[in-house]
Amino acid sequence: MTRIVQRGLGLAAVGFGVLTVISGFSVLFGGADVASLAGNVVAGVLWFNALSGFLYVIAGVCLYRNNPFAFTLAKGLAAAIAVVFVALGWHILEGGAYEARTVAAMTLRLGFWLAIAVYLFRKRHTATRAAP
Repeated sequence: MTRIVQRGLGLAAVGFGVLTVISGFSVLFGGADVASLAGNVVAGVLWFNALSGFLYVIAGVCLYRNNPFAFTLAKGLAAAIAVVFVALGWHILEGGAYEARTVAAMTLRLGFWLAIAVYLFRKRHTATRAAP
């Protein structure tokens, strides 16, 4: 059962990464029409999210293949997203323009990678305790 869950999470991470790359780069390079649909874009957050999508794909493949590097990537992604989220919060508190959906998306991203990191931590901890 654990293998099925882990592979499902890996596929979800790959899908999330592909969608993140497509949506991010379409706003960055899609022209004025696409940019106007995006609304009040916070450029640093947009660039971070678009580029981090590639890491989502790598982490998802590692997760699917049960590669131990998946845990390192999940922790790193969660930490990096948290830092960018704090920067977004600072931007908002300073009166900067933003979209509420950006806050929602960052919440989803952080929750997703925290959940995967916790899952992998518990899996690792359980395996270590069970070893003779």
